[in-house]
Amino acid sequence: MKTKFTLLTFFCLLATTSISFAQDAEFKSLFDGKSLDGWRGDSEVWRVEDGAIVGETTPEKMIKQNTFLVWDNGELDDFVLRLKFRITGTPRANSGIQVRSSQAENGAMAGYQADIDRSGTYIGIVYDERTGRGILAQRGHKVTIGKDGKKTDEVVNKADELLSKIDMDGWNEYVVTGKGNTITTQINGQIMSEVIDNQPDHVDRKGLLGLQLHQGPPMKIEFKDIELKRLPLSDGHKKVVFIAGKPSHGWGQHEHNAGCRLMAECLDTAASDGLPVITKVYRNGWPADPTALDNADTVVVYCDGGGRHYLHQHGEEFEEIMRKGVGLVCIHYGVEVPKGMSGQRFLQWIGGYFETDWSVNPHWIAKFETLPKHPITQGVKPFEINDEWYYHMRFSPEMTRVTPILSAMPSAETLKRKDGPHSGNPAVRKAVLEDKQLQHLAWAFVRGDGVGRGFGFTGGHFHNNWQNDDFRKLVLNAIVWSANTDVPNNGVPSATPSDEAMNANQDFPKKSASKKKTSKKTGTKKKG
Repeated sequence: MKTKFTLLTFFCLLATTSISFAQDAEFKSLFDGKSLDGWRGDSEVWRVEDGAIVGETTPEKMIKQNTFLVWDNGELDDFVLRLKFRITGTPRANSGIQVRSSQAENGAMAGYQADIDRSGTYIGIVYDERTGRGILAQRGHKVTIGKDGKKTDEVVNKADELLSKIDMDGWNEYVVTGKGNTITTQINGQIMSEVIDNQPDHVDRKGLLGLQLHQGPPMKIEFKDIELKRLPLSDGHKKVVFIAGKPSHGWGQHEHNAGCRLMAECLDTAASDGLPVITKVYRNGWPADPTALDNADTVVVYCDGGGRHYLHQHGEEFEEIMRKGVGLVCIHYGVEVPKGMSGQRFLQWIGGYFETDWSVNPHWIAKFETLPKHPITQGVKPFEINDEWYYHMRFSPEMTRVTPILSAMPSAETLKRKDGPHSGNPAVRKAVLEDKQLQHLAWAFVRGDGVGRGFGFTGGHFHNNWQNDDFRKLVLNAIVWSANTDVPNNGVPSATPSDEAMNANQDFPKKSASKKKTSKKTGTKKKG
């Protein structure tokens, strides 16, 4: 009896906390109330009507399998989702809210579902759609699933009493919370069920959000006021958000999307072996997800720079992210922003940047003969590789809080081009040709708050360079370090990507490779 009272008290406290979220400004809308922008599904059965998303089947328009409307702008990791729903039809009418789920090519979703049904049998339960596990927790139950899949089931409230709090003919508020390995459902302020999932081959820490329209008799399900709040990741996990730029130079060059996805896959594989990170890649530009950066621990930006740089265009709002101590990694062209406000911000965020008429961007073989002792270099051996290595970067005065990570001496051949915004200037010629100053091509930075970390990496022009184990490991290490977590002693492990993996996800077919003019002597680009 004492145990039951304690659990019930816990559920009441959780319910109170969930209700208070309703007044939290950090909730952001996922539905504009007018269109299905940001959602994808079968337009024959999904529509918007009177400010609500409607899924409906009729005698003339039936479905042969469950169909889903999927939020297409992001994924769920640790979150609180709240919305209102109304279900009409026969007692067999059935629906649900998929969270942290996956989707097959045929449109079917699999994963955690906060259930909805007209009969009152399943509403409020946690179900595992299409995984073979079925019902995880009945209404009024708290269930802990062991590593072996066995359940410890505790009854903490009466199912009928909870059902009485639901208006089966009207609108109800559904709140679903995912925190670490725990999924909790709540309707109209009442905790309905909770699952603590410790089964390694089934627990999902991230995945899609979807709304279900169930096969069967004609029915109608409506959703409105759909809002999401992201929570800081639990259990010591760190979230890495990749912002990949739009298609750029042609096959094999500036492959922002393919490069980000490859790095994310490497980190995901390491996470399956215990590295405490969760990744999300936003492709082809600034995220449409309004919550994209809300619980990020570090942000990786791999995109075209200059005036097109996303952090130049969104500098003011990103400044708020940086003030939270979030890490920042900028790769290749992503280290170049215009002089002025954006340049000053980069000095504060990552300690340096590519400044036009000061920095240069030749193609050359950089030889990294020695590496400093730093978490970013753990497990990395000296290497050399051909890339468009930018150098003579603009760093914070006196290199304050900047630690060079990759340094090399460019040859005179790299300065054969005429002076220009990217190709040469008197200052760089003096530094390299006269003063023989070692040039820093990658660097680590700790912000003045001592918490925020930045990393600049000028390589990454050629996509196939990610096949180089040391090149790749150094950047993976830097990403983990920038998230303010420990880098493994031997660095972040990752298998050398196959040629097939390297060719996957590229923006251009191989035949459209860039045909920009190059110097016969130096191999450097004439422009840009």
